[in-house]
Amino acid sequence: MSLTYEERRQTILAQLSTEGKVQVHALANIFNVSTETIRRDLDRLEKEGRLRKVYGGAVQTRSEWIEPTFLKRSEMYRSEKQAIGKLAASLVKEGETVILDNGTTTLEIMRHLKDRADVTVITNSVPILACALEEFKGRIIFAGGEVNINYQAATGAIAHQMLDQFKVNKAFISAGGISLSEGITEYNLDEALLSRKMMLRTEEAILVADHSKFGVTTFAQIAPIEQISMIITDSGCTEEWVEALNKLDVEVLLGE
Repeated sequence: MSLTYEERRQTILAQLSTEGKVQVHALANIFNVSTETIRRDLDRLEKEGRLRKVYGGAVQTRSEWIEPTFLKRSEMYRSEKQAIGKLAASLVKEGETVILDNGTTTLEIMRHLKDRADVTVITNSVPILACALEEFKGRIIFAGGEVNINYQAATGAIAHQMLDQFKVNKAFISAGGISLSEGITEYNLDEALLSRKMMLRTEEAILVADHSKFGVTTFAQIAPIEQISMIITDSGCTEEWVEALNKLDVEVLLGE
C-alpha cells in the first residue's frame, strides 16, 4: 500500500529537520515510488516554502529574515520559555557561578534565579542585567563593552577580554537555530562569537531553546551540536530530534 502525499510530506520534512537535506533516489526507495513522484512532492513543498530544491534533492530553507526585536521575541512561545527557564534554573547548584548569554529564554532563567542569594550570574545582556538589578538576591557581574542598541547586549573586544577572566560552572546559551548539519547558529555574528567564548569559559555548556528553533539555520555558527552537553527545550520538540541528539551523546530535558 503506497503512502499518500501527506504521509510522504511528513517524513520528508522530518528528515530535512534532522539531516538538513534529502535525496530524490533515497526517498524513492524509502517510499517505493518513482523518482518523478518524489520530484513532484519536492516541487509542492518548495512552493509551500518548506524547502529549496537542489540538484538531486532538496535542502532545508535558510532563515534569512531579520531577527525580531527582543521585545517581540519575548512574546513568542512565552509559556515554553518560562518552562525551560524554570527547569534550567533548577539545575544551578548552591554556590555556583553561571553565565547567561543574551536571549529571551536565558532571561527566564534569570527570573527563576531571583531568590538564589548563593548564586553568581555573569551576563552581557542588558535585559538580564536590568532584571537582576530589580530582584536578584545573588551576585551579578556585567560583561561590559560596547552595547548594541538593537540587540540590547554588550559585544566586542572588551566583553571578550572580560570573559577571559572567569571560569564558571555552567553557561546557558540561547540560539537562533539548531541544525544537525550546521550546528547551533545565531543571527548576529558578534553575539555568536560571544556565546562561543562563553562556552570556552565554562565546565558545562547548556543550550536553552524552544522547539521552533529546531531545523532552522541562521547566519553565524556558535558551535557544532556535539560541543553542547545538554539541551533544555519544551514538549514540542519531536521524538526524531530527541533520538538524533541522544545519538550525539547530548542529553535532552523537556520543560513542562
